[in-house]
Amino acid sequence: MKKRLRVWRQRLLGPIVYGILRAIGVTLRIKVEGFEEYSDNERGAIFAGWHGRTFVPALFFRGKGVWTLISQSRDGQIQNWIFSRLGFKTIRGSTGRGGVKAAAESIRVLKTGATMAFTPDGPRGPSGVVQGGIMLMARKSGAALVPVGVSASWRYHMPTWDRYMIPLPFTRCVVIFGDPIFVSSDAIEEEVEHARLALEKGIAEVQRQADARFGHIVRHPG
Repeated sequence: MKKRLRVWRQRLLGPIVYGILRAIGVTLRIKVEGFEEYSDNERGAIFAGWHGRTFVPALFFRGKGVWTLISQSRDGQIQNWIFSRLGFKTIRGSTGRGGVKAAAESIRVLKTGATMAFTPDGPRGPSGVVQGGIMLMARKSGAALVPVGVSASWRYHMPTWDRYMIPLPFTRCVVIFGDPIFVSSDAIEEEVEHARLALEKGIAEVQRQADARFGHIVRHPG
């Protein structure tokens, strides 16, 4: 019985969330800054933003063939269905289940010059802290780490660990792409940590800029 309920939950929630995403999405006015530098990228890029700000980027990257990493959890099944419908290419895995295989596959596609959208503080947090997986991917692939900040003039924050932001219908949104950060393939541990902190600081800065566009002062990373 429980298994049947889980199956029906997955079958129903995916279309419902996707429908809400699309319904709100068509009403939004999204301004994008700094993306032109990476639109014809041949080296590979990892667009990195906080887990709680993925709603608007999911709409912006729709149909652009961007790769993303989806966990192998039950909720990941739902997310995978939604992002696949949005035109993303997905790799299943996370820092928990399937992490090594997912990292290897991510490095492989990045080496081809592909772009990837990544939440370096996910899937469980802590919010606003860059974890090590993204650094391994950048070092092994040579892809640029690109900080991304996202905000909306009117929005709702869910009571979750990442304070997930949902823009309200007919609101203005902004997505800001920052300066790239590179990690050498032969970087030592101290250099990788320096780059990790630089990425963390870079995301926090473009996030601050994005929120400031609408007069928001947010002390929480999300």
